[in-house]
Amino acid sequence: MENKDCVLSPVTRKRLEAQGYVGLTDAQLNDFKVGIRFAYSLCALLVLSGLIFSNVAILLTAMTIAFFAMMPPYHPFDYLYNYGVRRFLHKPKLPPRTNQGRFACGIATIWVGGIILLLTNNMEVWGYIAGGVLLSVAGLVSILDICIPSMIYNFLFRRQAYDLRSQGKI
Repeated sequence: MENKDCVLSPVTRKRLEAQGYVGLTDAQLNDFKVGIRFAYSLCALLVLSGLIFSNVAILLTAMTIAFFAMMPPYHPFDYLYNYGVRRFLHKPKLPPRTNQGRFACGIATIWVGGIILLLTNNMEVWGYIAGGVLLSVAGLVSILDICIPSMIYNFLFRRQAYDLRSQGKI
């Protein structure tokens, strides 16, 4: 299944490594990138459906899925991918989600909760604006592997590690 001669773009490699997928070959990253995008794409479609239909139940479902995606080892949609979709695509099973991915899902949980609050408290315009921004962020990771929450995670925790080293705690 794995193409040993695959050369992944350095830009794509950097973006996937920012999501925590380090130490993998170009061929492995190339095989995993569709599966990594799969969960984010389905979540974005759920949020989009909830916004289009102004349906809080759909948004609550998306929020619940994002909440459970924070817990290791896999995103709920990774199970759907690993035990179904990947077989049709002839791809290997996905590795467990990274800390960056779980952090992104934590942000999504809070964000969708905020959208729900806005929509249920007669602030629909703000709810749709927040939803549009969330869908833009989800679109970046689903299409281009650019994960803004992963960048935030890496910034926060690298800085924390640096601060601990400078204080002699590491």
